[in-house]
Amino acid sequence: MGYALRDHRRYTYADYRSWPEDVRYELIDGAAFLMAPAPSLDHQTLAFEVGRQLGNALEGRPCRVLLAPVDVLLASDDRAADAVDTVVQPDVLVVCDPAKLTPRGVRGAPDWVMEVISPASASHDQTVKLAAYERAGVREYWLAHPGDRVLTIYRHDGTAYGRPKIMELAGETASDVLPGVTVRWEPVLARLLPQF
Repeated sequence: MGYALRDHRRYTYADYRSWPEDVRYELIDGAAFLMAPAPSLDHQTLAFEVGRQLGNALEGRPCRVLLAPVDVLLASDDRAADAVDTVVQPDVLVVCDPAKLTPRGVRGAPDWVMEVISPASASHDQTVKLAAYERAGVREYWLAHPGDRVLTIYRHDGTAYGRPKIMELAGETASDVLPGVTVRWEPVLARLLPQF
């Protein structure tokens, strides 16, 4: 992840939708970033297990839990969808405003996003996507590192992200923006492959 196309052209969602489906990209400020091949089994397991816990905790609420791949158009204005120049595919996201859901994906900032860090995506998720989520106003951004068993949380104060909170993937972690929602790490970690 993080390999931008080198032609310096600014792309939009209209361009993005015309590209072959067998190659995945994200757009950040008009730059196209080639996504890494299929993620590791631990990456997928962590994303799914956290998504499952969120879905169970949010049952009966208007919030929707989604797993990649789903297009999220991060536009802060009313421009037409085809003109949007930032389209991301977070690993796990929660959207509590049904007006942001469209047949093609999500239009606007999710309330909560988690990216599962892998060697191929680490710098991109921790720099480029962090800045895009901050500008868009994603209220809570979690970066989960399955290999290191570390979680980094950024919380938006309405203007910017404050200092991140860094902790072990252990015990329980509560979301500030999803009241009553807590992720229990023991059952998630139990499903990851043994580390050698």
